[in-house]
Amino acid sequence: MEVLLLQTDIYWQQPEKNRRHAENVIKESPDADIIVLPEMFTTGFCTSPVGVAEEANTETLRWMQQIASEKNAAVCGSVATIDNGRYYNRFYFVKPDGDYATYNKRHLFTYAGEDKEYEAGKERVIVEYKGVRILLQVCYDLRFPVFSRNRGDYDVAIYIASWPESRIEAWNTLLRARAIENVCYVVAVNRMGDDPGNHYCGGTTLIDYKGKDIVAAGYEKEESVCGIIDLQALNDFRKIFPALKDADDFTLI
Repeated sequence: MEVLLLQTDIYWQQPEKNRRHAENVIKESPDADIIVLPEMFTTGFCTSPVGVAEEANTETLRWMQQIASEKNAAVCGSVATIDNGRYYNRFYFVKPDGDYATYNKRHLFTYAGEDKEYEAGKERVIVEYKGVRILLQVCYDLRFPVFSRNRGDYDVAIYIASWPESRIEAWNTLLRARAIENVCYVVAVNRMGDDPGNHYCGGTTLIDYKGKDIVAAGYEKEESVCGIIDLQALNDFRKIFPALKDADDFTLI
């Protein structure tokens, strides 16, 4: 399975311009089975969603469905969304036939006040695409390993983010920890550029189950990179190194 990771700049609160920009980058990039965009790729990481968030299942979702159909690829990324009067940082995973799954970000970034306006998701979401089981995660979720604990139910974790340069070492370290401890591939897409509060340097990468980079974008520049997920190699490794089977049992209360 080929995955295209888009490390793009994001124009602050300009959805149409950001969709056009992403579409141009996608057209200039190699074909892939999955196209991954950053967190809140239409607005930037906006903690005040009033007047900015999109109604659920509207403009950006239709755009994602169009791109998925044209490229015959799954397209995913998160959007500031209002649904029944409540705001969510919603991760859309859209398949080429228009079918889609959603995951509402579970761990809201209290340090920046995301929790004051947005509602936290309650469900852990795994989608299956072309025989690969994929866990959907957003930014701050990366810091909470219990939530992403592999119960033998996924092969790839996708983390999309607006993760500032000031904490980029934590991003780099935790991504590799999640890949190693969960014996899985990690797809990590972080934006670059600036918003009113932070600078973002990228750090987009595809990491294998041993914690090694398969492909990585450069820092401080827009770049798309494409890497391969080898499900057979992962399954073979899990057979000879059955760490998931040796994991501790526990129950959350």
